[in-house]
Amino acid sequence: VHADNSLDIQEFMLVPWGFDSFREALRAGVEVFHALKAKLKAAHHVTSVGDEGGFAPNLPSNRAALEFLVEAIQAAGYKPGEQVALAIDAAGSELFTGEGYDLAGEKRFGLDAGDLVATYEEWVRDFPVVLIEDGLAEGDWEGWKLLKARLGHRVVLVGDDIFVTNPALIARGQKEDVANAVLIKLNQIGTLSETLEALRLTLHHGWKAVVSHRSGETEDTTIADLAVGCACGLIKTGSASRGERTAKYNRLLRIEEELGETGRFAGPWLFARSAS
Repeated sequence: VHADNSLDIQEFMLVPWGFDSFREALRAGVEVFHALKAKLKAAHHVTSVGDEGGFAPNLPSNRAALEFLVEAIQAAGYKPGEQVALAIDAAGSELFTGEGYDLAGEKRFGLDAGDLVATYEEWVRDFPVVLIEDGLAEGDWEGWKLLKARLGHRVVLVGDDIFVTNPALIARGQKEDVANAVLIKLNQIGTLSETLEALRLTLHHGWKAVVSHRSGETEDTTIADLAVGCACGLIKTGSASRGERTAKYNRLLRIEEELGETGRFAGPWLFARSAS
């Protein structure tokens, strides 16, 4: 996760969704995290972590990373897909060279948008991938349209770099039908008012909103309150390590306790209702 290694995909993430409470989901995520560490160590891979607390091993392919995650889910005693699913942040702009997309770690160069979308289709078919963030470059609007047409009915397609929490760009994306979700970064657009407008526009259109941390983060927990207060149901805030990441999870635990029976954990139903 945000580290120097051989993988082309920037982040591989866990989605612990098949549970009745956030507490149970968090426990599952932590247990899978430790199971993954044990599997990587047994395979003689490094288990140091990147900027967002995720492991950064040098693996032979992106599929190998997905395979390790599925094995870790099973080793922790959970059912892949049913209880714990997967998500990826492809950081498509980083893969784009101006002439095409490169998956350098797999020695695949000069791919067009269709080639990359076909790769994602294979991963979605073979693994429990339910969310793809920044699948294509921020300027490749035609490619995004293709991605939405091919996978929008099956996967949450999150735009980060293409929208940058900007209401004007989100409105354009909705008009041109290029995604079905937006990554919301509080300090990206600059003010809380503009962030709330971006959230309103996203949710009003029937899209998903994913409140997110930043790579350079502090122990401030405001985004946890923002995600719950706006009923987003989705938050991206790093792995089960590093204090600036776990602080948000601890805050969410406290919020769940405070809400009691009035709170509802957003499980698979949230993804099932993803806009087509």
